Amino acid sequence: MGFLIGVQLFLIFMFLFFGWAIVKKQWYWLISNFNGRSKEVQERLIENGYPQRVGKLMLATAVGMGILLPLSFTAFEYSIDVQFGFMIVFLLGGLIYLSKYELKEKRNRSYIISSIIAIGTVGFSGVLFYLGYQDFELKEHQDSFEITGMYGDEWNYSEIQTVQLLEEMPEVVLKQNGFGLATMSKGQFKVQSYGSSLLFIHKGSSPYLYIEADGKKIFINSKNPEQTKEWYEILVEKTK
Repeated sequence: MGFLIGVQLFLIFMFLFFGWAIVKKQWYWLISNFNGRSKEVQERLIENGYPQRVGKLMLATAVGMGILLPLSFTAFEYSIDVQFGFMIVFLLGGLIYLSKYELKEKRNRSYIISSIIAIGTVGFSGVLFYLGYQDFELKEHQDSFEITGMYGDEWNYSEIQTVQLLEEMPEVVLKQNGFGLATMSKGQFKVQSYGSSLLFIHKGSSPYLYIEADGKKIFINSKNPEQTKEWYEILVEKTK
């Protein structure tokens, strides 16, 4: 959580600096592709108020993220999702709105491109969040067990070297390839004292099942503690 708060603070200060630099210092070269336009086009955009409004959009984004930041210190589970969701939607919506300050002859094209980027980004992010929040389970087969869902796989019982039931989850220090969501971690993460591990974890739902199988280190649990204990008993029985 501390790392994510640090990322949010960095983004807030970045938007504040860029917004201040554009609005107060008139550093319009900070705006993407502004310097690549002719002097005449730049002057027309300045007359339309385009670069100033880009700066104000960045300042407003920083203020909005700052207002939402205290959510990270509450019990609200989806605080990070809400804050980054706000940033994406507000910025993309702002870019569509700013198209009205483009050059008249390029305004329609700007609306179309900005809208396509916004729809594509929001749609892609929505699909990722949907897949990320899909639940998982450990399924028992005759000669193997399977962890379902994204990042899941199947291992033979004969490949199991270790099965342990942990009351506390070791500290997760780095996400390598996966979803680190408000209530769930799923995918490849670096875990203190264990190294690179596969996580299928509902946060705050003790106990946690630790498995070493075929060189893989796996942590998994269920929202239901009794279900996690049942998975443990199944694997212990199968490895006798």
